[in-house]
Amino acid sequence: MLELLGLDQPTEAVYLAMLTHPDTPADVLAEQLGMPETSVREAWRRLAELSLAQYPAGDPHDGSAPPRAVHPEAGLEYLLTQRQAEFELQRQRIAGARAAAERLISAYEELRPADPPVGVEHLVHLDDIRARLAVLTENLRTEVMVFAPGGAQTEANMAASRPLNERLLTRGVTMRTIYLDSVRNSPASVAHAKWLTELGGQVRTVATLPLRMTIVDRTTAVIPVDSEDSSAGGVVLTGQGILTALCTLFETVWANARPLGEAPRRDEGELDHQEAATLRLLAEGHTDEGIAKRLGVSHRTARRIATVLMDRLGARSRFEAGAKAVQRGWLPPEP
Repeated sequence: MLELLGLDQPTEAVYLAMLTHPDTPADVLAEQLGMPETSVREAWRRLAELSLAQYPAGDPHDGSAPPRAVHPEAGLEYLLTQRQAEFELQRQRIAGARAAAERLISAYEELRPADPPVGVEHLVHLDDIRARLAVLTENLRTEVMVFAPGGAQTEANMAASRPLNERLLTRGVTMRTIYLDSVRNSPASVAHAKWLTELGGQVRTVATLPLRMTIVDRTTAVIPVDSEDSSAGGVVLTGQGILTALCTLFETVWANARPLGEAPRRDEGELDHQEAATLRLLAEGHTDEGIAKRLGVSHRTARRIATVLMDRLGARSRFEAGAKAVQRGWLPPEP
C-alpha cells in the first residue's frame, strides 16, 4: 500500500529494519533481509529522497555511514500531505480539461451541419441505376424487398439475376418480391418465381403496384424518377423517416398480396384482384393503355377485361360502369 507514497517493497523492508535496528551497517542489513548490499544502499538513497531517512551532517552519501530513519509519524505524514497536494492539483487539471473538452464538443455541435432527414442520390442513366443496385445488393446483410411491376419478366433479365439471387439466398438473406398478377400467365416467369421459392425466397402477386422499388436492409431504397419510365433515371433514398414510410408501404401491399403458388379464390359474382383493380382504374378515368401498363398486360387483354366487366354490370359506358359498381358494392362510394 505504501507504493502510492513511493516506497516499493524492498525499500519498505529496509525502512522497517532501520527503525528497529538503527545505525546498522549496510552489509549487516543485507544479510538480515536476504538481499544484495547494493539494494540496501539503493533503498537508503531512495528513503533520503523521500525524507524518510537522514544522513549524518557532512556525510558525502557514499554509504560509509548509515543514515538514520525518520520517525514514521512525521515522515509518512509529510509524504501523505505532499501526495494529497499533488492529487488535488491533478484533480483540478482534470476538471479544467473536462470543462475545455465540453466547450469544444458544444462548439462542434453548434457548427456541425445538421444531418439531412432524407439523403437523395440522383442516378441519371439506366446503367447507373443497375450499377448502384448491383453494389447495394452485393453488400446487403439481412433483407431485400422488391416491387416488380411491368408484367412478365424477360428471359434475359431472369437469367442475369439468377447468380446474384442464388448467392444472396445461400447467405441467408431474406428476399421478398411482389410481382403483378399478370405474371401468372407467363410460364417462364412462374418457373423463375418457383426457383426463387425453392431457394428460400418469397414471391407474391397483386393486381397493381404503386411504383417500382427496391429496399435494401431497410436503410436504402432505389426508385425511378418517373414511375411510367424507369429509363428516365432514379434516386437512391436514405433517412429513417422516408425508409420507415416505404417499408410500411411494402408491408401493407405484401399483406394483401397472394403467394404465387396459391390459386385465386372467389365466390360467384365476386371480382378477382385483377378485375377489381381494372374496375378501380376505369372509375379513375384511365384509358385501356394506362390500365394495361399498370396491370402488366397487353392492350388487348386490358380491353377484354374492361369489356367483360361492363357486360357483367350491364353498363353502356365507363361512367355508368363506375356507378353500378358502387351500387353493387364492388367500389366504395365517393366521399
